[in-house]
Amino acid sequence: MTHHSTKVKKGLLLCLICLLSTFNILSAQEKKSITDIEKIYVHTDRDYYVLGEDLWYKAYVVNAYSHQLFDYSNVLYVELISPESKILARNKTLIQEGLGHGDFKLNDSIGAKPGRYQLRAYTNYSRNFGDDFIFEKDFEIIDVYQQFKTEETDLNADQAKAAKTIEAKENQIDIQFFPEGGSLVHNVPSAVAFKATDSYGNPVEVKGEIYDSNNQLVSLFLGVHNGMGKFQLKPQLGSNYYAKITTSSGLTFEKQLPEVIETGYLLSYKKYQNRDIVSIRTNAKTMAEQGGQVSISCNTRGINYLEGTQQLNKTVLSFELPTQRFTEGISQITLYDSKGLPQSERLVYIEKSQDLQVELSTDKNEYVIGEHVHLNLKSQTKSGDGVLASFSLSVADTNGSNLTNDYSSNICSHFLLESDIRGKIIDPGYYFDKRNKQRLAHLDLLLLTQGWRNFLWKTMPKPSADRYYEVEKGFEITGNVKQLFGQKPKVGLNLTLALMGEKGMNILNAETDSLGHFKFDELMFVGKTNMFLNSRNDRGKFRGEIVMNPFETKPMPANFSVKDSIFLEPVTTSEKIIENVYRKYASFGIAAENVLDAVEITATKKRESTSLHGIADFTYEVDENSPVVNDIYQFIQLTIPGTIVTNDTVRFMRFSGPAHIILDGFPLFTQADLDFVLPENVERIEAIKGPSAAIYGAEGANGVIAIYTKEGTTNTTEKKVFHSIKKEIEGFYAERTFYTPNPEEPDFEKDNKAAVRNTIFWSPYVHPDATGTAKVSFKNTKVETQAKVTLEGITASGIPVVKHAFYSIKK
Repeated sequence: MTHHSTKVKKGLLLCLICLLSTFNILSAQEKKSITDIEKIYVHTDRDYYVLGEDLWYKAYVVNAYSHQLFDYSNVLYVELISPESKILARNKTLIQEGLGHGDFKLNDSIGAKPGRYQLRAYTNYSRNFGDDFIFEKDFEIIDVYQQFKTEETDLNADQAKAAKTIEAKENQIDIQFFPEGGSLVHNVPSAVAFKATDSYGNPVEVKGEIYDSNNQLVSLFLGVHNGMGKFQLKPQLGSNYYAKITTSSGLTFEKQLPEVIETGYLLSYKKYQNRDIVSIRTNAKTMAEQGGQVSISCNTRGINYLEGTQQLNKTVLSFELPTQRFTEGISQITLYDSKGLPQSERLVYIEKSQDLQVELSTDKNEYVIGEHVHLNLKSQTKSGDGVLASFSLSVADTNGSNLTNDYSSNICSHFLLESDIRGKIIDPGYYFDKRNKQRLAHLDLLLLTQGWRNFLWKTMPKPSADRYYEVEKGFEITGNVKQLFGQKPKVGLNLTLALMGEKGMNILNAETDSLGHFKFDELMFVGKTNMFLNSRNDRGKFRGEIVMNPFETKPMPANFSVKDSIFLEPVTTSEKIIENVYRKYASFGIAAENVLDAVEITATKKRESTSLHGIADFTYEVDENSPVVNDIYQFIQLTIPGTIVTNDTVRFMRFSGPAHIILDGFPLFTQADLDFVLPENVERIEAIKGPSAAIYGAEGANGVIAIYTKEGTTNTTEKKVFHSIKKEIEGFYAERTFYTPNPEEPDFEKDNKAAVRNTIFWSPYVHPDATGTAKVSFKNTKVETQAKVTLEGITASGIPVVKHAFYSIKK
């Protein structure tokens, strides 16, 4: 018996070698010119948060074809979307060399409540290619105080209703069959993959039998991974095949297989002795009718790596893919007939052996509470040379959960799988954990089923025909200037734009074109910024009416809706995690974040007496003893030492030119604008004559006078001004720094919260040096627990990396 089996195997191998030698005209095609497309991934510190916590993120923007960091767009919109599909918060994140970072406060100030949320990220340019290149990630916000209290008493009405709903739907099982290559062809042996799911889209393990029209058993099948599996079938024309299915819970039902077609071609793929073998199969009738000439095209992420034409002389022809030419990821093999029509398609995953070794380790496996951890990172070639890369690092309290086999989405699964296959993928991280010996075989099942009809790169993505979205290198302020009380454009007017924020002031100039249009582009500024825009003619006189276009880019419509989501999918955060977080908060006296200081007060408050310009040389605070005068000019002269007013011009005695006037943070380029400021509305005046005035450049050469008016007051003599616009606009998000306790400057409240926080440490930028090494140190919490270290990032050559480490914290 053994001797016969050996002979059969040798015969098959010899036959395969013969077949491989026949398909020798395929050749690698030179890469064609392709459209620049961005892929986005956002690494967050965790997947669930307690109400009131901070969400920290690092964004990676890469070229969709090479996966190398892409210096294209500089503005990334990162949004928090509620269960009701509302955008609660939106950060304009600065992207430089493909990298950026930021954070969100998940508290009442943005309307956050317990539930499932979505983090969404996109550039203006990526909107051209639809939803396929928009990053989306679901996460959960929990309120441990309310939630755990409910769990300690009894199921609430919603949970009870959900339990009944789950019970009612558990029999709603769906199974789909996917012939390899696309169709069942008469008398052509074929693999048929299947996928079984419940009403929530979760996998269901099944087994069953395949019967023909005569109710004769022709094959058996059994699910091997996440409800997926496959079986062999040699279909015959005129026979309708059906399956008898049995679930693990004992439910039985029947399902029809796809119909059998009379002629056609099929592609099949198999990994054989580390060789990637592709076979073309057909029947005699197809060859007689179509002549047997076929063409093959093979591409990865839209780039053709293989192309050729072959005359079939037999019903089976096999060849080996030259995968050394390919990049890692999903490849699409398409078979065309002699008329150039696609007949069959197969997706395969090409794994490459990378010259890269990334190691992440802690100096110890166990620490005492509050002790410092020293992390060591190596990013090197196999010969020990340093590999350039950018990583982000999260250290989280596991809160009693076993996250050793955490198969959630990560940078590897996103760039190499999820971003190329449409639809939800269960446990995407599983397929990139090399501890799983069957992961590539199971990944092939995923491509045979979910990839059978939902592959992203079937056609080269092209910008939407409806509207083209420009690449944003920065912000734009645009509009037009028209004739006052008319529509005629004002041509050749000078536009002056002043932007004043916490880091200083920037003044720019532009000129209207033949249509009266103006444009200030590639503007880079952070946070809330005062904008002042005016128009003048060549003699310096204010002219025209400025019509400014909206500054804010309109967000994409949000379609994330998980209303009554508890009826659609079970809650992801385990009760064990909720219980552990609640108990450690209670033991340290941490009150509900959303009730105390994390709430941002939006009511009107008294303006703090802090300067926008650093330390002023002189400050006058208005009170009941302030002088009563007729106009603002007299008021300045009486309250600010060393000032002179002549012909309604304010200057310092030490300078010959007029002082630069700032009104409530907005610069005035003509002192005549002061005519409309009432002295009784002034709260404070500052004089800046020294080095602090240098932040205004040439405008501050003669000193600066900053006037602050009382909030809630209006200048009753003010008139409508058409030639100037002043408003507050929002620039790039001013990201915060992850709080690190300082023993020399203790902060009881912050330090107490840090002692039990769920994210122990977060660093968005961990960059190895020239030798490929990096060291990171941080202080542990004061909770006895297990900690999980997650490192994600990408190398300069475009290789995504995920590494984990674990350690214990003991008393």
